[in-house]
Amino acid sequence: MIPRTHAIVCLLTLAAGYAAEAQIQFVDQTTTRFPVQAEYTNQIGVADIDGDSDLDMCFANGQGYSSLGALLKPRIYINNGAGVFSDQTDTRVAGITGCFRSAEFADVDGDGDADLLLGQDYSRQMLLLINNGAGVFANETTTRIPTLNTSTARATFGDVDGDGDFDIALCNSGTSRFGTTGQPRLYLNDGGGRFTDATTGRIPTGNIAQQMDILFLDADGDFDLDLFVGTRATTPNQSRLWLNNGAGVFTAGGNFPNDATAYAYDAGDIDGDGDLDLIGTNAGTTNTELLAKNANGLGTSWTNVSTSISPNPTVDDNDSKFFDIDNDGDLDLVIAVLGGTKRIYRNSGTGAFTQVTNIITAASDSSLDVKVADFDGDGRYDIVTGQGESGAFQNRIYMNNGAIDTLPPVNVRTEQVIAGTVVGAAHPVRVELRDAYTSHMGFHARSVTLRYGTGAVLSQTLPMKLTGNCLWRGVMPAQSPGSVVSYSVRSVDAFGNTGDGPILTFTEFGTPPIPADRNGDGFVDGVDLTIILAAFGTSDPGGDANGDNFVDGIDLAIVLAAFGL
Repeated sequence: MIPRTHAIVCLLTLAAGYAAEAQIQFVDQTTTRFPVQAEYTNQIGVADIDGDSDLDMCFANGQGYSSLGALLKPRIYINNGAGVFSDQTDTRVAGITGCFRSAEFADVDGDGDADLLLGQDYSRQMLLLINNGAGVFANETTTRIPTLNTSTARATFGDVDGDGDFDIALCNSGTSRFGTTGQPRLYLNDGGGRFTDATTGRIPTGNIAQQMDILFLDADGDFDLDLFVGTRATTPNQSRLWLNNGAGVFTAGGNFPNDATAYAYDAGDIDGDGDLDLIGTNAGTTNTELLAKNANGLGTSWTNVSTSISPNPTVDDNDSKFFDIDNDGDLDLVIAVLGGTKRIYRNSGTGAFTQVTNIITAASDSSLDVKVADFDGDGRYDIVTGQGESGAFQNRIYMNNGAIDTLPPVNVRTEQVIAGTVVGAAHPVRVELRDAYTSHMGFHARSVTLRYGTGAVLSQTLPMKLTGNCLWRGVMPAQSPGSVVSYSVRSVDAFGNTGDGPILTFTEFGTPPIPADRNGDGFVDGVDLTIILAAFGTSDPGGDANGDNFVDGIDLAIVLAAFGL
């Protein structure tokens, strides 16, 4: 018989286990972390605005669903480092109002801080605001981007032509985001944050109705950014995937499933096979989610696997994000619902998503956008939603008390360098990295570095730059002609989890120098002999012909054997 006291302890332990299992993982803490507000929010931009290593926010606000309403401020919320936000709009984006549907951050001028792009609806000029480094923005639209009124539900950044700076792609539906006479636009960066309209000849021409989302992703695994345009139009197969030739010229990709009424798309590897799949919110049959698997990894064959989402109800959903809610290495899913509580799904690891109930505080509001990131620095991914169309318009933040992220970023693939035919030419290196959540502008990394050196020693490092979505780029300087060069990418996420990619090698172009030619003039003569004799008995590298860090008879013999060559 079990002693009474032991039985009580067992019951209490079981009860505690059940209570923990039933505990809400994503807790609505809006009242203690966000200012009270009631403005129509369409989208949320997330970045470290002021350079203090935590994540701040911009809310793209603009009144009006099907007609222009009140012009609103784009709200800037500054994080105190612990996930408590203050409204600092009036000191950071002073005097700015509009009908903003899109807010996106990127360093467009190469000075190391996050600049802000604001897309407007109802045929209005998009705005480009330049960060002074301390998180205060100046409106430099007139001198930096083309003068063109567009109806932009979404704009996004990415380096489309491989020159190391951020270009811009934007939705443009005509008279409004629900218009039918608009052409998406592509703006190229000159490297200093000044853009020209390069639409003609680079992206397919023709009107696309009701453009709701636009995103860069590497759909075919060739280290350049392809482009996806999602639409709300009801005619089948209205959304488009355009593949990049590597120089920023796009042609139509094929075989994407028919879709309709899409509000947003998100890219993530749902099944761990290394390629990016796509989810279209509200894009499936009768307003369900469309889940499209990248069947061949080349972006040219897609399979509709929407039945892998269970349940997949017919409701008005507006956005989604993939993220790992349980630290098991696969991407789970959150759906932003219009007029209901957010739905969260757990991934089986193979791309089958099952809803987890009672995991997030119930809040029936009209969520138009959802973002996922760690806002309080505790190693867990929190959820932010932006509200519009109906209800109280109070944006919300849900803090995660679940598993801490202990997994490093994943190095999906690193570009193999092929030495060219020019001595002294530098070597761009691109890498595809993914972490525990998805975003149009990649995960929040502490650092990504390219390590390299000759032989097997990675003695040099240089920082790599995000080029869009999951891609990063660094430029390795030329190494000694004929040498065997090794290199690898190291990525560190916001919590210090470190991942090293494979060590790759290539042979630098050119003829290796003759060891006996100590002055490098192409001849072995008395000058080289003099250098050896002057350095004899020391570790002077000028006289060290065999690389053993000492100048002796062996080095002298090397020069004498090659004398006259």
